[in-house]
Amino acid sequence: MDDEVPGAVGTSASFALRFGQTIFSAASLLFMSLGVEFHNYTAFCFLVTIMGLIIPWSITLALIDIYSVLIRCPIRHPGILLFIVFGDWALSFLTLAAASSIAGIVDVLQRADETFCAAGLCSRYQISAGLAFLSWFLSMASSLSNLWFLSSLTR
Repeated sequence: MDDEVPGAVGTSASFALRFGQTIFSAASLLFMSLGVEFHNYTAFCFLVTIMGLIIPWSITLALIDIYSVLIRCPIRHPGILLFIVFGDWALSFLTLAAASSIAGIVDVLQRADETFCAAGLCSRYQISAGLAFLSWFLSMASSLSNLWFLSSLTR
């Protein structure tokens, strides 16, 4: 029986997903932080906080993936995998909430008036929201793979 699920923790596909999450989250954080006015809106602060949580989570799991691939021993302990699945699900839903709130706020700010959001600032916020959505997509793919792998271990 082939126990390797593509994208499950401890595989090279999981490393690629984690690396993408880290890159997209860091880029989203960078674009949000370039505008010094992000702290004026709670939704923007929420995105910065969530991206600040995603980055170390993804880096840590990417390091675990590298180690598992190098020693050719994927993680098969259901308790550890359950912790990773819960962490992934929580952070992916928070990422989706933050990205959606940013997209909504930017839309409202652009429709309101130029005094609320200068053209360059709103476009950076839109890019940040788009990158956060990409990070969410990779995070959700990773959590679904790990959930599938967890269910195959408990059979």
